[in-house]
Amino acid sequence: MAKAIMLQGTGSDVGKTVLVAGLCRAARKRGLQVRPFKPQNMSNNAAVADIPGDKLGGEIGRAQWLQAIACGVAPSIHMNPVLLKPQTDIGAQVVVQGKVFGEARARDYQALKGRLMDAVLDSWAKVGEGADLVIVEGAGSPAEINLRSRDIANMGFATRANVPVILVGDIDRGGVIASVAGTHLILPEEDRRMIVGYLINKFRGDVSLFDDGIKAIETFTGWRCFGVVPWLKAAARLPSEDSVVLERLASGEKRALKVAVPMLSRIANFDDLDPLKAEPQIEVVFVPPGQHLPEDAGLVIIPGSKSTIGDLLRFRENGWDRDLAAHRKRGGHVVGICGGFQMLGHVVRDPDGIEGSVTETTGLGLLDVETVMEPEKTVRNVSARSVQFDLPLEGYEIHLGRTTGPDTLRPSAVINGIDDGAISADGKVSGTYLHGLFSADAFRAKFLENLGVKGGGIDYRAEVERALDEVAAELETHLDCDAIFGLAR
Repeated sequence: MAKAIMLQGTGSDVGKTVLVAGLCRAARKRGLQVRPFKPQNMSNNAAVADIPGDKLGGEIGRAQWLQAIACGVAPSIHMNPVLLKPQTDIGAQVVVQGKVFGEARARDYQALKGRLMDAVLDSWAKVGEGADLVIVEGAGSPAEINLRSRDIANMGFATRANVPVILVGDIDRGGVIASVAGTHLILPEEDRRMIVGYLINKFRGDVSLFDDGIKAIETFTGWRCFGVVPWLKAAARLPSEDSVVLERLASGEKRALKVAVPMLSRIANFDDLDPLKAEPQIEVVFVPPGQHLPEDAGLVIIPGSKSTIGDLLRFRENGWDRDLAAHRKRGGHVVGICGGFQMLGHVVRDPDGIEGSVTETTGLGLLDVETVMEPEKTVRNVSARSVQFDLPLEGYEIHLGRTTGPDTLRPSAVINGIDDGAISADGKVSGTYLHGLFSADAFRAKFLENLGVKGGGIDYRAEVERALDEVAAELETHLDCDAIFGLAR
């Protein structure tokens, strides 16, 4: 069995995902066969991992997909055995080893966790096969002791698998000394013994100013510090996992094309927009609820959603339907991806109540199509071709439902020989089930040219690889990676 080390955080969004990806790349550059692992993830940003012998694939968090890239290996369903995809404020779809297990309300899920530990440990045994090192990412904080008895994401896993833990504190949000020392104080002794030290993340300025902070933490905890990681600029060029980061994205300088993206409450796979964000002439603006879609946007993209009908209802509550109609009258372009594509039609029906209690709602009416939700979920990696530009595409599908209607006779793409999506008669509104289409450099350049903008000639996948290399180099500089890897067991 491979050796392992685990990163857990003092809270959510402390930067564990990027740190694990960077450490995976650093270990790979040292010649190690390395794999990522996250027992439980909660995200509507999912990726497709192939399942041997299955024509369809399985779902994992896109964070583990990125970490697999950092390792130079294909993503596996065993890298993230439990994925929770929130559908409501108190409920989520539960995906176990790539396949939908069912839906659960938050309280019911706590009772379910005990049964899921077997799947977690089964995947744990498999993910390390042929590897030298597995780097594990926790979820949230181990200090949530009210959830400890059934925990599978943090100390519940670490103690069962006997994996040493490094605690990650985020200094950017303030209170990092209290959060690290407080975690030490509140953990039961069994869990505290699993922690071999800590690191500080997202530091800005002169690191020597934190020397006394390190001494204070050592006084309170006895833990060693593995280093202080500065704010990693390269991390901004990596695909984002958490929708919380969208709230912090501010519009920059004036650029040739503004792309407006409504922040749906159950937004999914919003990293579809990352290749556009990387383009120097494009400004991608995520519009939060309560704000209007900007009038100067040349393109509106409605992204994927884990709850198409629910997000469509809230789309109207925010007045975005009126903003979108005005955008169309000004000659603006619209693209809908997956759930966003479904919203663009005349109606969305859910006769089996798959998404919730609302079984039908009127769509935005910008495409002459309609969608019916169906129980079987399509999950697969695909090769495709753009019909409009006759260019190759690579991506994936993760969706429920079937969309039909006259505008599908003008498909956006052909996926594995089958027409996908729809385009309006004037060519300015399009929809597709294909995630990842903007990662295709030639297609993205032609798409932007059609909007009157010259693309920057970016090789997006190469940009991601370079960003991972830069993150790894920063971690090698600012962390004691020899000690971190040496403590793996």
